[in-house]
Amino acid sequence: MKYSILAAGIASALTFSAYAEHSNTDEQAVEVITVKSSRGLISYVSASGAKSDTPIIETPLSVSVLTEERIADLGALTVQDALGYVSGLYNGPYGLDTRGDWAQIRGVSPVQYLDGLKSLFGYYNNVRIAPYALQQIEILKGPSSVLYGQGSIGGIVNLVSKKPEPVTSGQLWAQLGNYSRKQLAGDITGALNDDASLQGRMVALWRDSDTQTDYVPDNSVVLAPSFSWQASDATKITLLANFQQNESGSSTQFFPHQGTLLPNEFGQIPSNRFVSEPGFDKYDTEQTALTAIIEHDLSADWQLRLASRYSDSHADYHTLYGWPPVLQDDNRSVNRVVYLSDADARALTSDVQLHGILQTGAVQHRLVAGFDYQNAYTDNDSFYAATGGLLDLYNPVYGQVANLPTEANIADNPSSTVYQAGVYMQDNMKIADKWLVSAALRRDRATTNPQNGASTTQHATTGRLGLMYLFDSGISPYISLSESFEPLLGTDAFGKPFEPKKGRQLEAGLKYQPKGTEHLLTAAVFDITEQNRTTTLSAAQAADPALINPNGQVQDGEVTSKGVELEAQLAWDELDIYASYAYIDAYVSQSNRMGELGATLAAQPEHLASLWATWRPVLLNNWQFGAGVRYVGETSDGTAYVAQNGVVLNEPLTTDSYTLFDAMVGYNFGDYQLSLQAQNITDKTVITSCLARGDCFYGQRRAISANLRYNF
Repeated sequence: MKYSILAAGIASALTFSAYAEHSNTDEQAVEVITVKSSRGLISYVSASGAKSDTPIIETPLSVSVLTEERIADLGALTVQDALGYVSGLYNGPYGLDTRGDWAQIRGVSPVQYLDGLKSLFGYYNNVRIAPYALQQIEILKGPSSVLYGQGSIGGIVNLVSKKPEPVTSGQLWAQLGNYSRKQLAGDITGALNDDASLQGRMVALWRDSDTQTDYVPDNSVVLAPSFSWQASDATKITLLANFQQNESGSSTQFFPHQGTLLPNEFGQIPSNRFVSEPGFDKYDTEQTALTAIIEHDLSADWQLRLASRYSDSHADYHTLYGWPPVLQDDNRSVNRVVYLSDADARALTSDVQLHGILQTGAVQHRLVAGFDYQNAYTDNDSFYAATGGLLDLYNPVYGQVANLPTEANIADNPSSTVYQAGVYMQDNMKIADKWLVSAALRRDRATTNPQNGASTTQHATTGRLGLMYLFDSGISPYISLSESFEPLLGTDAFGKPFEPKKGRQLEAGLKYQPKGTEHLLTAAVFDITEQNRTTTLSAAQAADPALINPNGQVQDGEVTSKGVELEAQLAWDELDIYASYAYIDAYVSQSNRMGELGATLAAQPEHLASLWATWRPVLLNNWQFGAGVRYVGETSDGTAYVAQNGVVLNEPLTTDSYTLFDAMVGYNFGDYQLSLQAQNITDKTVITSCLARGDCFYGQRRAISANLRYNF
């Protein structure tokens, strides 16, 4: 009987190891799995693809991992920044936004997880997580409901928190940047007793900063203490706490097409223009969260793992913005609306897993069986009115609006609670150490219980099947089929309850970790289809006598996303390279709506490419130099070309492609490190996307930071 246990939590500057033993013989074999490259920039193991620490070259899915070292190397100020070099991922499709971290994977927004548990419920009610508190970011691309429950066809972004380590180490970090950015942070970890059975860690951050949008701050306070207790040889308990307050506003201004993408007689609207009111606009959030992780070894080859988190978040959101996003007849002004919200989110999420290893002849089974549960309460009390008055976008004069609303004007809207429970099982079968078959199946029950109204319950069964061959050379070709589901509330035009949206992906790829090197290369082609999307009635359906609601919708819509992704992480003695390319054709493949069928999905570039290189020359000891380039292709407004009788009824509006450059220079002296990092070093004004409803979004202008780190 061969057992294989990944050794987690053993601190090592270079590698971690996994150990295998034969219980029915006196012989013992050791299987060494390298987890990180020598400088920590490349991770060869991910937990997201299989809910267990599995080598990426043995995962028949597309997975990308950004390590803590990689995030720092790129100079990422936000999680959204860190995602900018990942293949197939478009970070910031709706421009610079202080309210959250947005991205699109293969044309669709992913679902955000933290430590394997879903972290965002509802909209604009959660804090923005600081990347400094993260150990790594794992991106699982494509449908992934079989292990994670309801979600989009884009996949998931799993943020992994820093956890206690047995060896004492730490860092103090001071940062200054443009837009009056001032930030102090610290991270210390180590054993709390002589035998290191009790370990602790504290991550703290304070920031006071403005942004490229006038009158919008980006301030934050973060405290993230964590403790782990090795209660016995078989049991380990880890507690992660997070206390965070962010003080900001709305940097997204919903500028009209004219004056941004389209010409205007008065020129281009400045990217720093503020459409709301100083002193009134705010997006202030706070959160308290506690996560418990219990790991218990039942035997040498069976382990029980429980992860559970309770989070309580609150957001105060006050803003004015131009709506509809069109200029008035003077080609200068927009009419503003006022929006206030008082939003709460309280969530309890849990995931209990049983991990085991079995050997049946030439087949080794790595089994995961689990049950996860979500109980998420959201309440968004709000006020909305078209009483914000006119604002001249080229020469704004603030303070002209009398009697701006206050919290007393906010209406008490009904709250909602969502429950989801799912059971799943996965078997990763390695046959004769060459063939890998990964099979998984899941059953979910999701219930939405609004405060006013009847509850809705939906069920879904999803699966995944993957086949991979492991060549001795380090090449691993694979093919996989995976599914997803996403619940929909309400009933269709015929009074029938909506069915969940269902996604299916066929993916084939190649992973390569050359022997004797630290390189990791991946390539994938994919074809995703999502069905049961809502659309308008067809002519035949509108004439059906069974019709109940003529203004209702039916689930005849379909979206297709096809493409190719290439990613290379290369490491030599002096040089590290992170390169990626993606071609994505994401479009509406079925719809009853004129102007939608055949439309490219909004805010999705067809081509994405990036390259980052870090050079640490031996001849210039202690120096490091980094440079990066990011290319983003054209994006569409989400409508299709429509012509009748030679007359063009609609022609999609597309943004221009753009290329941005990033750079870094650093110097180490003893335990100290100085660095200067810059994103968009040419300060290029770019439009990340424009939507059919009339608004466009500016991307991040030049961001410069000077950093002093003390490591001990």
